[in-house]
Order: sequence, then C-alpha cells, then structure tokens
Amino acid sequence: MSSVSGRRHTAAKNSNGNEAVQGFVQKVYSSDGRLHDSLEEEMIAFLTDDEAQLHTYDDLTKVNPVTPTTVLLCLQARYGMKVFYTHAGCTLVALNPFRSVPDLYSLDTMTGYHCTPKLKESKPHIFIVAEEAYRNVKGQLAPVDQSLVVSGESGAGKTWTSRCLMKYYATVATSSSLLESQDTVEKIERRVLDSNPIMEAFGNACTLRNNNSSRFGKYIQLQLDRCQLLVGASVQTYLLEKTRVACQPANERNFHIFYQMMKEGTDAQRKEWNIPHGHRFVWLPNVEKSIEEDSFHETVDAMVHMGINTERQRQIFRILAGLLHLGNMKFFLSADESQPCTIKEQSKECLQRAAELLQLAADELEMCLSVRTLKAGKHSIHKPCSQAECCVRRDCLAKVIYAQLFEWLVTFINNSICADKSTWCNFIGVLDVYGFECFQTNNLEQLCINYANEKLQQHFVAHYLRAQQEEYVSEGLQWSFVKYQDNQCCLDLLEGSPISVFSLLDEESRLNRASDAKVLRIRLEKELSDNGSISWDKFSKVPHFTVAHYAGKVNYKIQSMVEKNKDPVAPEIISILQKSGNCLLQHIFIEKESEHSPNRALSKVTVVSKFKNSLERLMSILHTTTPHYTRCIKPNSDCKPFIFKKEEVIIQLEACGIVETIHISAAGFPIRIPFKCFIQRYGAILQCSNIKSQTPNLAQVGSDIDFLLQEVQKVLDLVFQHSAHNVKGEHKSLVHCGRTKVFLTQLMLDLLEDKRKTILSKCAFSIQCCWMRYQRRRRHERHHSATLIQAVVRSWLVRRRVQRWDRAAASIQKSWRKWKALLKCLAEAELDNAEDFMSEDTPVIREQGSVQLSTIQEPVMVQGWPMGLALASAPSISVSLTATVFQKMKSVVASLKLPSRRGEYKVETNQNMQGVASIRAQPKGSVKLHCQRSPLLYADMQPELRNGVTGFNEILLEKTL
Repeated sequence: MSSVSGRRHTAAKNSNGNEAVQGFVQKVYSSDGRLHDSLEEEMIAFLTDDEAQLHTYDDLTKVNPVTPTTVLLCLQARYGMKVFYTHAGCTLVALNPFRSVPDLYSLDTMTGYHCTPKLKESKPHIFIVAEEAYRNVKGQLAPVDQSLVVSGESGAGKTWTSRCLMKYYATVATSSSLLESQDTVEKIERRVLDSNPIMEAFGNACTLRNNNSSRFGKYIQLQLDRCQLLVGASVQTYLLEKTRVACQPANERNFHIFYQMMKEGTDAQRKEWNIPHGHRFVWLPNVEKSIEEDSFHETVDAMVHMGINTERQRQIFRILAGLLHLGNMKFFLSADESQPCTIKEQSKECLQRAAELLQLAADELEMCLSVRTLKAGKHSIHKPCSQAECCVRRDCLAKVIYAQLFEWLVTFINNSICADKSTWCNFIGVLDVYGFECFQTNNLEQLCINYANEKLQQHFVAHYLRAQQEEYVSEGLQWSFVKYQDNQCCLDLLEGSPISVFSLLDEESRLNRASDAKVLRIRLEKELSDNGSISWDKFSKVPHFTVAHYAGKVNYKIQSMVEKNKDPVAPEIISILQKSGNCLLQHIFIEKESEHSPNRALSKVTVVSKFKNSLERLMSILHTTTPHYTRCIKPNSDCKPFIFKKEEVIIQLEACGIVETIHISAAGFPIRIPFKCFIQRYGAILQCSNIKSQTPNLAQVGSDIDFLLQEVQKVLDLVFQHSAHNVKGEHKSLVHCGRTKVFLTQLMLDLLEDKRKTILSKCAFSIQCCWMRYQRRRRHERHHSATLIQAVVRSWLVRRRVQRWDRAAASIQKSWRKWKALLKCLAEAELDNAEDFMSEDTPVIREQGSVQLSTIQEPVMVQGWPMGLALASAPSISVSLTATVFQKMKSVVASLKLPSRRGEYKVETNQNMQGVASIRAQPKGSVKLHCQRSPLLYADMQPELRNGVTGFNEILLEKTL
C-alpha cells in the first residue's frame, strides 16, 4: 500500500470520488465523531485508491483500516458485482439477493467445495462453512459436534440458508459405495429434505418483512455415523406463534398451509372441506396474494415421502378446514343476561360445518364455547360467557388444536428420520430461529423472539468477543482489548434474578385475578428503573415499556401480554376434543392429557417459562459444540433484488458486532488447543522426524506443563524448518504458546495439518507395503502348499489307477489262461482217435493243432487258440473234422471264432459226407455256426481290418500268425 502522501496525490486526481466518500463518511459519523482525523484521512485515501478493487476483498480482515464505513463499502461493491458472500474473520456475511441466482447452489458447486483440498483458498460461500464443520467432524477435533448458527433479522435469508445447508449435507454426507445400502441412503436423504416443506408450510407465514418468515425456531441435528455418513436427523422446535391462527397483523397472512389448500385443492377435496370457490374466511386475509411458497402439491408429496398415508392426510386437512370455518362464527349478546350468547343463522351454518369437519357434536361445541364451567368443591357451576369471552374461547380452541397438530407433525417427522442412538456418534446442528423483529405494535411474541436473538448474540459475544480476549490475557499473550457492545445488561433486564421482566410477568400470570396493564407497568417501573436498558414514555396513554436491544429499541405493548403468557385452556375444551370422531384429533389430546396430571391446570406453565427453559437447553447444546456463525444481512427493507441501502445495512452491521469481530479475528488466534491434545494429535510429526525423541506417556506425564511445552516447541520448530512457506520471520504472528494452550492462526493450523497428513501418508504407505508383502508371502505359501497337495493327490490317483490296471490285467490273464487250458483240454479230448476226411480240393487238418491251407503246401501249425485268427486270412475255407461226438466237434469249430460273414464259411461233418455212424444222432444237411465274440476285451475280431489293430491286439496277432 502506498504512503499517505501518495494516496493524497491520487486522491487529487479523483476529486469527485473523494468528495463522495467524504460526504458519506460525514453523513455516517458526523453526529458521533467516532473517528480521529488521522484515521479518517487514512480511510479516505484507502477508499479512493482501492475503490475499483473493493469487490476483490473476499475477507474483510484484509481491509485496512477496518471501520464500519470501509466494511460497508466493500460489501456494497461486492453486492454490485453480484457476489453475495464475504468472510468477516471467523464469521460469514451473507447478503440476500432476493432473487434466484443460477448455479450458485447447484450440485456441481457443492461437489467443487466438498472436493477442494484447500478450502480457505476458495471463494466465500455458505458451502465453505458447511464443509469446515464437516471436516472438523472427520478430523475429530474436539469438540467434535458442530453447530451452524444462522442469524439475522427477518427477511435476511436465514430460512433459505438453512435449507441450503441441509441440502449440502444430504448430498455430500450420503455418498455410499455399498450398493445394498444405496436405497437406505436415498430414503434418509429424501426424508431429511422433505421435512423442510412440511414444517415451512405449517410453521411459516408471509409477513410485512418476509414472504417466508419462520414463525417458530428450529434446531436440526444431522446425525452422522463413524464413517461421517448421514444416518438420520432430529428436529427441536421453539415457540410456535400459534396466535397467528386466529389473529393476523395488518397486511400479513396466516400460515402457508391454509392458502395452499385454498388455491390448489381439488374439487373433490373442496367438496369434502365445504370450501366452495370464492368462499371468504375471516382468518384468511390477503388470499389474493400469490407467493412461491403456495405449493400444495409439494407439501402433499413431502408428506407421502415422509410416510403420512392418505387417510392421515385427509384427517389433517379436515382439521385445518374445520378451523377456517370456526373463525367465521360470530357471537351475539342474548337478551337475557342469564342465557349464553346466541349464534345467528349464518354462523350456525359455520358452526355445523366446523363440527362436521372436526367430528364433534354441534350442540356440545356451541355449549363449550358459550358456557364456562366453574368448579366449587365437588360441584360444577355453569356460567354463561360474555361475547368477548366466547370469542376468546373460540380462538383458544383454534390455537390449541393447531399447536398440538404442529407438535404431532414434528414428533412424526422425528420418528421417521431419527436414527437409533447406537448408529450415530456425532452430529452437525443447524439453527434457524426467527430474526429480530420490531413492528408498530409489539407484544409477547416479539418479546420472546427478540429475547432469543439476544441469547444468540450473547453466545456470539461470549464465545468470540469476550472469552477469546480474556483467554489471551490469562494465557500470557500481549493483547490490547477490543471494545465491543455487550448485551448482558439487556439479558439481565429480561431474565435476571431475582427481579426481571419475565419474573414479573410470570408472577402476574399466576395470580388468580384479572390482569391490569397499568398495574403491571407501575410494577415494572418500580422494580426495574435502575436498569438502563428499559425506559418509558411518560406522556403515552397506552401502557408500554421500551427495551434497548442490541439491534435497536423496541416498544412493547403491555395490554393482553399477561393473558397471552397464561395461555389458558379450559378443561371442557380438552374434554370435548377427546371425544372427537377424528382419530388423529382424539389421539393428540388423549396423549396430551396423559402427559399432565388431571388435577394440574394446563395454564400453570406459562409461555415465557416454557420458552425460557427450552432456550436454556438449546444454549447448553451450543456451548458443547463448535459454533460456526453466518450473519445474514438484508440489503433493503422492501425485499427488492440488487438494491443496497447503506443506512439500513450499517445498522445491521453495528448491531451484530461485525467490525469488532473483524478486529479480533485479524489480530487474534482463532484456534486454541491444550498442550496435551496438541501432542496427541501432532506428536507423530516428532516421532517420524530424524530427531531422536521418545513419545511421552501422556498418562504418566499428567500435569507436567513444562515437559509438554518443550514437546510442543519441538513440533513447531520442526514444522517451521520443513515448511515450504516463507514463515520463518512470522513465527510469533502465526503461533503463540500460552501457559496451558497453543494459540494458532488458520495458516499455522493448515501447516500443521499438511505436515501431519504427510507423515500419516508415509505411515500408511509403510503399513500398506508391509501388508502387501505379508499378503504376497502368504499367497506364495498357499500356492506352494496347494501345489504339493495337488502333486500328492495326483500321485495317489495314478497309483490307484495303476493298481486297478494291474488287478484287471491279472484277472484277464488268469481268465485267459483258464480258458486256454480248457480249450486245449477240450480240443485234445475231441480230436483224439479221429479220422480225417481226405479230399483233393479241401484242406484238411493233418494233425492235432495244424491246418492245411490251399495256398500253402505244408500244413500250418496253429498253437491252440485263436485258430480263427489264422484261418481268417483265407476268405473261403471248408474244414472237415471227424469227431466222435458232434457237440465236441461243434465246440472246437466255434472256438475258431470266424468272422460272422454269412455263407462264407461252411462246416460239414464227416458223418454227413461218409455216412459213418455216430454214437449220437446223425445230423442232416450242413451245420452253420455263428462266431461268438472273443472274451478278450481288446481283441479285434475283424482280421481283414488289420491296419486298425494296435497295442495288445497287435502283439497277439503277431505272435499268432
């Protein structure tokens, strides 16, 4: 940055811009005189020099000097360039564009922020806050649980921001690679997202400052398992503005669900609800106004996905339609004061429709609204109500029905999306509460809403502005305190002990008498006049009191504040609702009765005390988590796109303490880690270095701070030595070791995390190498073992097969020898003493075991079996045999095993040729014998196909022939 004189020289060239800047500075600060002359000159020079580059400051801690003016002009420049998010130290400033911006919240944008390795180098976005919280959970930095607090005034964009955060986590925290769990993941993601349209339809309304204003607070816990995957969610709600059902402020609307039914209900549904087209309802003002949230089909689809069946939806919509008809009832005073108020004919029709839709008896409903039951011991006294009391009881009936229906919906949503405690271990909470409100007429609802915003502001002040600075001093850091606006005085006024606005309200509400606004004002003035945060207009005729909140002064009307705090519900109203024919309505109020003892009046617990207790539980949750703040800023009160009103914005910046936050964030250390936790997380850097150091046993070291400090210093020195960044000269500005904690900037934390990640990567690589070596060695051993087993099995199978072959060969040889011996014996016995038949043309067996062939002169010896193998070489041979017995001769011929070719071989006996007598019967004609198959399994009985004979058969043929 150039010198001051250089800036003045540049400013002279841009005198027009300089005058504009000076004019704005004087306009903002002339009345207060908060800037010194030197600071003002430096600020003007900065704005003049860098006016064209103001939109490039994505973090306001880079602005120098940091003043409300410089911060405001930077935001204005970025808003003009359609950049809506800016870092302000430890918080994120979000400007509402009041228009849909393409690709600003697309799936690709979510993936880009989720996958970026260096999140701080990315452009400011709400997804950065979401990803930081998610990475804190993955890194298990204590406290592990996270809270995202979205704050701002009504219409600043808190509901939309919360919706984007939930969509981000439902997208990035449900990416599971397991196919079998994909359906479950999609179901959880869908139900978590579908809870938003239902709660917004039943809990949001169109107000003067916002078309989709949350009329209740909610804290959504997104439950994560050990793998940081979304497994469920739960919703906690705070102070639904149920009075809006029966009383809507001027130019505002009722809850969205009523307008959705009126505009998009089908003809069949309208017929069931008794709502014809063009029908007007007292409790449904500004019905002609159309907004984006009037989407009935989206609400119904969300109910279906959430598991609310068609019949249950039908019961819900009948109840809502009954409430609308109930609002059209009008009461008139009776001529006889002892009689209850009357209902005219037109109102009786509304009464009949309401009773029919709520499934109540019309006469009982009329009696309940117009007659009050008083208990006097064991006796009951019925007293007619005045016209005003009848209207109050009617409104009370509508409010209690709607409030209980809303609670039932929240309980149903929790049962549908909440995971079992054993399945999740951490959570990320998203807090969306009503913004700070200041209307022309403010009552108990606005007091409670602004009290909630005061508590959140106090949490921010205590966590970021006060606690950090006090801790710096106690830990020995050289620190000059930054002044900030502390709202503790306002909180003491509202909730302090023993006397406060809430305690006086509760005390007045518990008295068994009619409230008096003037009396309560006198008590407030008497008891709380010492507190500078409360004041009164003594000239006003309307009882009121004014509270100086952190965001500005608000005037509260005392009239009807006590009645609203009592929130009385007559027992007869609960009793008649328990008799309803509508199963849902009956179930809701029977459950409500079971939660309270019958003898205890439901009005004993006041609205203020109930809201205060629920808010205390919320604050205790926030104190046990790591908070991430997002400040939503409303650029203009008209909700028009891309219009930036400086006067309105600077009030919001001053109210939420943005400038003080920037000062502390720029000069301080946002990360604080105790020595013991630091060594536990980053001690691996020291272990894996070349420095010989033993890991301290933290359990034995205990409270030895000096030893832990030495170890911490070694780790930091090692990181600085091996750092690729030029940070050696910035040692003290990046880290400071206090008495018990290490104070770090974000840059130093990134250096430590990068070094730790490198060390862990090396360790993981070594573990992977060892594991892969072990696996490879194990696979080799298994392969070798399998080879040995296979070899043993194969050898056993071969031995078994060879043994079977040996046994088969031995059996064949044995059978063959027996058969050969038998044939030889038969041949010798049959051929002994036989005379051969002599002929010239016929070959004759000359002697035993020989045959005479026609082509060979000498007889050929045939050594027993198989003679057929030798005889088969002569295709046509006649054999004449002489035997004493014909059957023996037949057996010998059959043993030749001639091929079965019909007619080619003819066997004749000598009996037939010579007429020699035989001891047996003389056969006539020729004897034809068919060859039988050889008992040798592998013998080839076709000698003419000798070329195909191999193996053992070939050996037999060679030996035989």
